[in-house]
Amino acid sequence: MTDILILSNGPGEVTTWVRPVVQEIRRQFPQARLSVVLSPCPHASGREAAIARSYPDVDRVQAAEDFWPFLLRGKTAENWDWSDEGVVLFLGGDRLFPVLIGRRLGYRIVVYAEWHGQWYPWVDRFAMATPEAIAQAPPRYRHKLYAVGNLMADAGVMRSPLPPIDSQHPGRIGFLPGSKPLKLSLGVPLTLEIADYLGQQRPELEFVIPVAPSLDLDQLAAYANPDQNSTLAALNWTSAQLIHHQGHPYLKTRQGTRLKLHQEVPPHNLLKQCHLCITTVGANTAELAALGVPMVVLLPTHRLDVMRAWDGLPGLLANLPGLGSGFTTLFSWLTWQWLQRQSGGTRLAWANIWAGEQIVPEFLGQFPPSAIGDTVLDFLDHPQKLEQMRQKLRQVSGSGGAAEKIVNLLDFGRRQ
Repeated sequence: MTDILILSNGPGEVTTWVRPVVQEIRRQFPQARLSVVLSPCPHASGREAAIARSYPDVDRVQAAEDFWPFLLRGKTAENWDWSDEGVVLFLGGDRLFPVLIGRRLGYRIVVYAEWHGQWYPWVDRFAMATPEAIAQAPPRYRHKLYAVGNLMADAGVMRSPLPPIDSQHPGRIGFLPGSKPLKLSLGVPLTLEIADYLGQQRPELEFVIPVAPSLDLDQLAAYANPDQNSTLAALNWTSAQLIHHQGHPYLKTRQGTRLKLHQEVPPHNLLKQCHLCITTVGANTAELAALGVPMVVLLPTHRLDVMRAWDGLPGLLANLPGLGSGFTTLFSWLTWQWLQRQSGGTRLAWANIWAGEQIVPEFLGQFPPSAIGDTVLDFLDHPQKLEQMRQKLRQVSGSGGAAEKIVNLLDFGRRQ
């Protein structure tokens, strides 16, 4: 028996990278034993292990809290056994982890890397998102690198036509405020404000929120409650209540605007029925691009003191007791000023990064919610703009197939 060990970490990686890859592994290697080991992630929700266990093609899952004993001593929480032959596949986390674990187990090592590789001497194969990423590698190691495409695009292989906008389809707007507490604390209130504004202008619009799999409904609703989210009072924005009606939950704002809550995983069918989505930065923008769903991307800085979701040294300083809040405000302000001075746009959305130009609108800073609403209304009034954005998204995100190419690299008996 062959063991295939997937290393991953955060909610975005588990839902958008791991899911299509495990399906492809089971197709190509039906007899292999497939294990998922999660490493700690500063953006983790705590439900990543449960999400991985929900995938029927996965045989074993170890949660992030049990990672360090496994890395240091090679011992899993459930004392897993390992076969003599296997592969470690990296799909998120610190790229040193697959090197250490692969060498301990005596397994081959395959790393999926979007932009650049690391630890070239000790990794057997790299699956790179683009040929340009291969060109950046040291020449003596390029024989290890293979262009596989954008793994995010595998979510969008089955694309649907853009829904028409007419009396039968007045318009559906999706909101993706994030899955991490620091994003949700501002993202949910902003969502409610934008929905209220749009609802006043176009009462016929339908609003939906695909709830992140790392959240339950009560957790999401807490960010719409001023007693649990101080951002609402600080900005004097609207609140909302969680309503359950005949098995269909929704948030209802003080003005009566309803935002339907959906918990399908993955929410691709729902998203493909949206005329446009309003999303925070992150993996959401790549997934929407892969699905060909037009979007408006937001990075609000209305409360700089709550934006502590950085990695590395800035994240550590931002969370220091006593000093963290002041450092966060200063660092966020400096970052904002720097971004404002950049020419040609900030390139926050993945589609804009891939294209090197602004395909989808980006709003960064302390913008009024009505500005987002007006942008959405302009798109709805000019559906040809939505279709143009959709076509460009399909061009830059590719046609899928990265998962198959990555899994092809796991079989070291094949000639590549």
